[in-house]
Amino acid sequence: MDEKNFLTDIPVFQNNLLEWYHKKKRSLPWRENPTPYHVWISEIMLQQTRVEAVKEYYARFIEVLPDIASLASVDDEVLDKLWEGLGYYSRARNLKKSARTVMEDYDGELPNTCHELLKLPGIGPYTAGAIASIAFHEAVPAVDGNVMRVISRIFGYYGDITEPSVKKEMEHLVSELLVKKEVHHFNQALMELGALVCLPNGEPNCNSCPVKELCFAFLNAKQSELPVKKKKKARKIEERTIFVLADEYNRFYIQKRAPKGLLSNLWEFPSAPSHLSIKDCVSFLQQYGFEVLKLTEIEQAKHIFSHIEWHMKGYFAKINSNFIKETQLNYNETSYVWSSKEEIEEIYCLPSAFKTYLNSIDKGDIFHELNRFVHNKIQP
Repeated sequence: MDEKNFLTDIPVFQNNLLEWYHKKKRSLPWRENPTPYHVWISEIMLQQTRVEAVKEYYARFIEVLPDIASLASVDDEVLDKLWEGLGYYSRARNLKKSARTVMEDYDGELPNTCHELLKLPGIGPYTAGAIASIAFHEAVPAVDGNVMRVISRIFGYYGDITEPSVKKEMEHLVSELLVKKEVHHFNQALMELGALVCLPNGEPNCNSCPVKELCFAFLNAKQSELPVKKKKKARKIEERTIFVLADEYNRFYIQKRAPKGLLSNLWEFPSAPSHLSIKDCVSFLQQYGFEVLKLTEIEQAKHIFSHIEWHMKGYFAKINSNFIKETQLNYNETSYVWSSKEEIEEIYCLPSAFKTYLNSIDKGDIFHELNRFVHNKIQP
């Protein structure tokens, strides 16, 4: 099907899609009360995160921070803790920056146009279009990955969807399709079709599609070819050794990461930038002022970031807190603490990259063995 022929069928496409959406749409908490604030928070959370995973985080976030004013004034540690597990923590920090801007420049009310929304930190064309159309019913497109996949298959569009110029063309095509009186439903219907039916990786549920008879890919068996998307670069592999350091009071050492870079300003177990042997671990810890009383190797783990993959080797170490020198692993005295596991879970934002090692504290005989305080110093 070429674009010209398809455009003559816009009313059929619109009606079929909207009818399907009203019957099949998922019940989502932010849809039940689509205030501008709720739509904004949900859309930021849904970036890079699955819908099912977002639901619990969204409910907790809205309970603690029910409006823009509370978000603008929230303590950074509280905000990070609310976001813990969602990843891409810059999203949360941009939310707070934007909330402050809204309080100062927009009288505490989220801007009601796509043009003004784009001025806020962390809000790009898709998010601005989603908020403007869903919350304010402005007739603007909201083109995310799901929508680009749908449009590529419907139109038989072979442009590389990772290219900014192609996304601009997609936005133009969606603008031609919009049902202006029902734009809030129409944009969500396109997203929902991509999420539930027009699935990625060449395996869409075409038999369930309300617009399959208008779809180039379905009529020509080209689903696996579309959309066109260049392959991502291979992730860089980094080896790390993670240390779970415990003192005789069953407190654990955590420290803050640097203020810039990966996982900036979040809490972590200390680590070395390679895989170390037990002997090398003792030497490494001693040079930072820790007297190691017992060292036990624990499980390995892997964590995937967008461009980096950590392959981690872990150790539990029992530390003599009476002989901890001032040269801690982290040189800023205010950026490390000794805390119980319960305090870490309740207060400090420990990214999911380290959760394997937090959870390992209570596992099996390892911790019980370390709990027997050993007075004989290990020799490297």
